[in-house]
Amino acid sequence: MSDSMRKGLGEQVGEKVTPQSQKSTGQVASENISGATDKVAGAFQPDSDKSTTQKIGDHTRSNADSAQNEGGSYLDSAKDTLSSAAETTSNTLSNAADTVTGKVKEST
Repeated sequence: MSDSMRKGLGEQVGEKVTPQSQKSTGQVASENISGATDKVAGAFQPDSDKSTTQKIGDHTRSNADSAQNEGGSYLDSAKDTLSSAAETTSNTLSNAADTVTGKVKEST
């Protein structure tokens, strides 16, 4: 499954920052359905098939869901989300550097 079949990070952020009071009932229902569908798709799509932004979005949503289920505050959720996003970005960059280093060694 490709990222093109997933909800983009920008779209997810836009939905979260728009106050519910400014949305129609149909819009809220549509967001809930597409959000649930995207959550399921993200669970089945391997991380190796995801772009960096999609990985960050999935990990962010996962941390926010966990915090809400555990009764955590939104501030705790935000801290966890930022930490997770930084870790995911660091791991992705590290893996990319390892791949480049391996290819350079192979070519010499």
